[in-house]
Amino acid sequence: MLSVSNLSVQFGKRVLFDDVNTQFVTGNCYGIIGANGAGKSTFLKILAGKQEPTSGQVHLESGKRMSVLEQNHNAYDDYPVLETVLRGNKELFAIKSEIDKLYEDYTDENAERIGELQVTFEEMNGWNADSDAAALLSNLGIAPELHYSLMSDLDGKQKVRVLLAQALFGNPDVLIMDEPTNDLDYETITWLENFLANYDNCVVVVSHDRHFLDSVCTHISDIDFGKINHFSGNYTFWYESSQLAARQRAQQNKKAEEKKKELEEFIRRFSANVAKSKQATSRKKMIDKLNVSDIKPSSRRYPAIIFEREREAGDQILNVENLEATLDGEVLFSNVDINLAKGDKVVLFSRDSRATTAFYEIVNDNKKADKGNYSWGVTTNQSYLPLDNSEFFKDENGDDTLVDWLRQYAKTEEEREEVYIRGFLGKMLFSGEEALKKSNVLSGGEKVRCMLSRMMLMRANVVMLDEPTNHLDLESITAFNNSLKNFKGTVIFTTHDHEFAQTVGNRVIELTPKGVIDRYTTFDEYMGDKKIKELREKMYS
Repeated sequence: MLSVSNLSVQFGKRVLFDDVNTQFVTGNCYGIIGANGAGKSTFLKILAGKQEPTSGQVHLESGKRMSVLEQNHNAYDDYPVLETVLRGNKELFAIKSEIDKLYEDYTDENAERIGELQVTFEEMNGWNADSDAAALLSNLGIAPELHYSLMSDLDGKQKVRVLLAQALFGNPDVLIMDEPTNDLDYETITWLENFLANYDNCVVVVSHDRHFLDSVCTHISDIDFGKINHFSGNYTFWYESSQLAARQRAQQNKKAEEKKKELEEFIRRFSANVAKSKQATSRKKMIDKLNVSDIKPSSRRYPAIIFEREREAGDQILNVENLEATLDGEVLFSNVDINLAKGDKVVLFSRDSRATTAFYEIVNDNKKADKGNYSWGVTTNQSYLPLDNSEFFKDENGDDTLVDWLRQYAKTEEEREEVYIRGFLGKMLFSGEEALKKSNVLSGGEKVRCMLSRMMLMRANVVMLDEPTNHLDLESITAFNNSLKNFKGTVIFTTHDHEFAQTVGNRVIELTPKGVIDRYTTFDEYMGDKKIKELREKMYS
């Protein structure tokens, strides 16, 4: 269907891809993974024909149509919403436009040409194009009254949905998407997961959302050492099987036959678990492709994120009474009463992300509430990962090395020792020379890893995290997720990462303009509960 031959990509002396040969086949969904900077987005641009490789070529089977999720959100600002979706199928849209033009200047000579075009148009299911496009838009949360508005009248999140509808429109043979879940809410991501899980053509996708990759992928395509290798299974299968294979590699005395049996047993258990899941039917094609010979140890490095507590907290953690926050006269949340207990792991949630950020800023003394008060238990000590960490990396400290930067948060003489500080930075993959980097030249992901080193050094028994997975690669997200599952203290966190929310949280607190919804339950159970759904509609109305 889509093949890549002898592909190499080089920027100066840096080689991203070296003589890559691979193919993407109909009926499969490939999740492209790789460390930050490995070339995932570059590879998608080359597949889509938007960037030239240094050498080699990409070949799409003749007569097949490729569709690419548009990354420039303002590219269609001059067009109406519905037309923007129709333009996703260029050939169909060109025929439709020509027919319309010929009708404007109708003559006997035109009639024959119109007839020819209409036959092709019908073969392409053109007469249903408008209603198909409208249905996609409605499924993605774009209300019918917006379908004839100009794209420029929509906000950023609405544009993302229209461009997603454009990519999906007309059942393309190959669908290429870079981070399709960015800026989508839970309901829309769930719809997209179900759509793609039952999609019969070829999908190639880059995503940091593990739940999404698990729901839609039949294969994981790993970019490592300038090559791309396909592995059968979804992300969780790839991660767990590659970890198992790495452990096996270290077991020199185990016989090959025993190792093979262990891998077969792993596949059997994994398949049985998937068969119980909600998407069992759509995931069956993924299970059918699992193969022992595909399992290889990974060369990936995972940071060692380990949160320890200086002391155990007592029973009183945080008490919040009648808290309210507004922004420019708009109520973000009101009537918020919360009592946190020891060991709570709270998914703090709101349709308006400004509400959750305001809550963290208030309880961390960075912002005043409009009403109400809060008090921390006397035995608690808190650490906080804010959404915006720029305050911690100001230019006046820009010449600090990472060792100096982290040292300012040390509490004792022992902690100030360079060897001790380097230990913490090493856990976050800043080893050797990396630890002497200047703090003002860091990428978004490196800054978050520094902030995590700082939090680990603080040994708090209450950890607060506002969108902790932003800027992190899959390895860091997975390690972070596992560490919070094992943390014995209290956690309050807000995340767009479904897997993170579902596997860490044991309580969901939703902040709304009309009060709070508070349930001891998992995230999936909360979002799937019909009564809670009705209550949520009421609280936001």
